[in-house]
Amino acid sequence: MANEEIYLNPRIVVSRTVCHEKPRIAGTRIMVCLILDLLAGGKSFDEIITGYYPDITTDDIRACLEYANRQ
Repeated sequence: MANEEIYLNPRIVVSRTVCHEKPRIAGTRIMVCLILDLLAGGKSFDEIITGYYPDITTDDIRACLEYANRQ
């Protein structure tokens, strides 16, 4: 149970031992709140991927939005 991951949707996960239990994109340490902050600041999906987080996809960003919409 030490590093049990709980999937909140297919691409968003939370774990007790990673990122202080904050929701993050699965397979990364990129927290959902960081993506949402960039979107709120007017960044496009492409700007986020090319300028900040090249290891994520547009589907990851959509999953962050879906997660936020359900909260």
